[in-house]
Amino acid sequence: MPGPTPATSKDPGTDNRPGRLLAVVLAAQFMAMLDVFIVNVAVPTIGSELHASGAGLQLVIAGYSITYAVLLITGARLGDLLGHRRVHLAGLALFTAASLACGLAQGTGELIAFRLVQGAGSAAMIPQVLSLIQRNFTGEARARALGAYSAVLATGAAAGQVLGGLLVSADLFGTGWRPVFLVNVPVGIVLLAAGSRVLPRGDARALERSRGLDLPGLVLLAAAVSLFTVPLVLGQEEDWPLWSWLSLAAAAVFFVLFCGYESRLARRGGAPLIAPRVLRHPGIGLAVLRLIAVMAVNAGFLFALTLHVQGGLGYSALHAGLTFAPTAVVFGLVGLTWRSWPASWQGALIPTGFAVAALSMAGVGWSLHGGGDGGMRLYAAFAGVGVGLALGFSPTLTTALATVRPEDAADASGLLATVTQLGQLIGIAAFGTLFLNRLESLGAPGAYTSADALLVCMYALAGTAATGAVSGLVRRRR
Repeated sequence: MPGPTPATSKDPGTDNRPGRLLAVVLAAQFMAMLDVFIVNVAVPTIGSELHASGAGLQLVIAGYSITYAVLLITGARLGDLLGHRRVHLAGLALFTAASLACGLAQGTGELIAFRLVQGAGSAAMIPQVLSLIQRNFTGEARARALGAYSAVLATGAAAGQVLGGLLVSADLFGTGWRPVFLVNVPVGIVLLAAGSRVLPRGDARALERSRGLDLPGLVLLAAAVSLFTVPLVLGQEEDWPLWSWLSLAAAAVFFVLFCGYESRLARRGGAPLIAPRVLRHPGIGLAVLRLIAVMAVNAGFLFALTLHVQGGLGYSALHAGLTFAPTAVVFGLVGLTWRSWPASWQGALIPTGFAVAALSMAGVGWSLHGGGDGGMRLYAAFAGVGVGLALGFSPTLTTALATVRPEDAADASGLLATVTQLGQLIGIAAFGTLFLNRLESLGAPGAYTSADALLVCMYALAGTAATGAVSGLVRRRR
């Protein structure tokens, strides 16, 4: 009996080869990942050239994640309503235009604003990637496509760090950090042309499932995320005034209101942003917790370490990018190969990964404590971070999505993509603030102050990763 084959569009105006479809959507995913890590390496240079504060730098990174996280589920819903091809291409066009605007920004405020727009473009574009994979591939073909998706995430991370370092260090035509955004423009144009040819034009199932966008739920979620993020980012510089605590309390209230509204809407037969049936699906709740933890650890690790190696150790942007590359390369290798490891290992991979990440984070802090470069033991710790984060992320995502019913593909894709972005947002806001709070200033003389701040941050990251390990062990016991 022949194995399952990918489903493809029969539209005569569409290239029906599934390999090309997968290549185009994964290239868009790669560009989005590339952008995140390119910007991460460029943060110290942006701060220097635009005279940005620590909070401003956090918002340059977190601003993208705020709109991305809040609008992702709506982006998935729009794809379900209007067609994944149409929404993917519209998001890609918005992302490309916003990248151009970021590259031309003249101040920190402008750059943050355009990063918010860039995040909105990604929120429309990226959910369609997983939905198109779920709808156009079945069986083992889907599993391979999801494995390629996870590998692209890691490849984008490694390439972003190295390319970001190259572009910033090259200082092309005296433009400094601006090429890290402008590089997206020609890539986006090429993908728009290719996508118009290879993405399927019709999706009958999407038309059958036409639903509302749940705008009240979107407003409540946006309010909760914004009220949570802003005081975490700005509170440290303002010495934690009363408004910051009131804002955090209001965020909790709005989150409770959001949950209550979504539950009532589902009981009335409406279409909430987060469908309760998806959350009740076996393994989804634990996957949400694990993805938030692993992405928070990853984002906090990269943000704090970037500031330390370029500010505390005086590395160039290129040196910094090459320093981080081993972690991303190991992440990618593990993401590509873990499915072929012995079956007896599979059940323990995720909790083991979190435990390895926790020990390795502590190892990074210990290796750099005192202002040294860490030597070979630092690279061993970096490799451990890559292994641990890969085992915490790739099996979690693949297992959760591989068991979701096709009719719930859009909801599950939007939910899991949203929590990955929320995890990054939490990591940048919480651990970035923790690191900056320990610094006398971004330009503190000597390396010890920066190394000491990094040690505290790495221990906090290790504790968070350990929480992920415990969650896996509790689940296995049950």
